[in-house]
Amino acid sequence: MSFDPADPLGRAFQAAVKAQIETFMAAQRDLLAETGDRLDLVWRQAHRLVSGGKRMRPGFCYWGYVAAAGPPDPADPVLTVAASLDLLHASALVHDDVIDGSDTRRGRPSAHRFFAQAHRKRAWRGSPDAFGSGAAIIVGDLLLAGSMAMAERSEVGSNRLKRARPYLDAARCEVAAGQYLDLVHQVQGPAPADQQISDATLVMEFKTSKYTVARPVQIGAALGLAHRSTLAALGRFGSHLGHAYQMRDDLLGVFGDPAVTGKPAGDDLREGKRTVLVAYAMGLAEPSQAAWLEDILGQPDLAPEDLKRARRLLRDCGAVSRTERAVEAEAARALRYVSQLDVSPAGLTALTALTHAVVEREA
Repeated sequence: MSFDPADPLGRAFQAAVKAQIETFMAAQRDLLAETGDRLDLVWRQAHRLVSGGKRMRPGFCYWGYVAAAGPPDPADPVLTVAASLDLLHASALVHDDVIDGSDTRRGRPSAHRFFAQAHRKRAWRGSPDAFGSGAAIIVGDLLLAGSMAMAERSEVGSNRLKRARPYLDAARCEVAAGQYLDLVHQVQGPAPADQQISDATLVMEFKTSKYTVARPVQIGAALGLAHRSTLAALGRFGSHLGHAYQMRDDLLGVFGDPAVTGKPAGDDLREGKRTVLVAYAMGLAEPSQAAWLEDILGQPDLAPEDLKRARRLLRDCGAVSRTERAVEAEAARALRYVSQLDVSPAGLTALTALTHAVVEREA
């Protein structure tokens, strides 16, 4: 099994990751079937969440291995560990949607909304929303447990898995830490613009950068028995590229096409996300404009005309252009790090292509 490093997330790679996930999820369904059909809704929702996506995290993991050791033969053991990261990602999405009260995920009802609708449809007792949140948390927990089990059951070899385990453990811890940092950052209220930028940077380092790029690429390279210096350099590469990834998300969260992103435009503003984009605006806008933006931030019923005004403000004050420049600068730093590494040609090609995919994506 081989994949094109110039198209690192291409159809063949997508199909291989999907096959790994389908095999694991089928086994999970058999396990849950011991309760009869009582957990069918839970399994179906978990399965839906891992059935699609960009496969970015598995991509960084697999190509991190290739960078360190060349293409694996056989590929399946490495792909199993790589695919497990999408279960971790799905777990984080479910929990994040509960925390933020998000209505949709990938163009369909978020997990807690799905379960609330199921409760209403069946005329069950109690609060549909409370049931929805509780059931969604359980789905997220099962996905997190599944990601751990899937990695541990891979056949990469005990020595390789031992090398990768600290990075796997760190990824699971850091994404939870990042979610808490994000939660606190939203409720702390106004602060000087430079402090907001510093806080937003810390949030994106833990909530996105580490578990999206840095840890996946280090997990793959550790499976490939990379030297510690290479692992450290890949971590720096991942940190910079992860920042670019999150800031692209910040822009898409306000200006993205809902048909492409799968979420309503402006949700970040409605949820009160104090992103780097918003932090830049707080420092660049006129005081009255910054005060108005502060006032509407976190309004769940933000009117369409206020969303238009906020978009115009973000553009006119220069926050959008500054964020775009920051995305490009972080991606350039990432490319400098990876270009100086002693890695396989295929790995270098793939990591370079993944960098461009992060910066140029529309979802």
